[in-house]
Amino acid sequence: MQPANQKLSSYGGDYLEGLPQKGARERIVRPTHVQIERELEVLARVMDNQFVIPVLGWRFGLNAIIDLVPGIGDVATSLVAVYVLVSAVRYRVPKITLLRMGMNIAIYFIGGLLPWVGDLFDAWWKPNIRNLRLLRLRATVSAEKAHEGRRSDWLFVGLIVATLLVLLFGSLALSAFVIWSVFKALQ
Repeated sequence: MQPANQKLSSYGGDYLEGLPQKGARERIVRPTHVQIERELEVLARVMDNQFVIPVLGWRFGLNAIIDLVPGIGDVATSLVAVYVLVSAVRYRVPKITLLRMGMNIAIYFIGGLLPWVGDLFDAWWKPNIRNLRLLRLRATVSAEKAHEGRRSDWLFVGLIVATLLVLLFGSLALSAFVIWSVFKALQ
């Protein structure tokens, strides 16, 4: 004996195809597909996956090239990643996801501080692609429907950005201290 769904589909009842099967549990928490601005997708692709090494198939973007500039490379590419984070507020992404996005940026920045190895790590980590993937998964409204985020979300992202700035200035202060110590030891 055929199950009811198979019987109906054999008569041309393809309308049952998209319905959940018996026993399947589905929970609708947010829309299944929210359109992300094309500009954010292009930015993430250009920064993290624009170029490919032909034989290896390994992809990298402008992040890997800009990170080679000592001092300002990591800061500049981290600012681009912060732009993706700030854009996520308009999509009303949950705060835990905003925090994860901030952590992706912090890991990227800290990993990039290591000479040479950090540049390879940064090319592998791809914070913009990671954050765009989180944004796609957790966005609750499209950008057209919500041009502005909630005040609490903006304050939360402000706290994340402030933490990242403390991380930046702390690394700059540590670098200045190390350089000062080396010069003092040489005298």
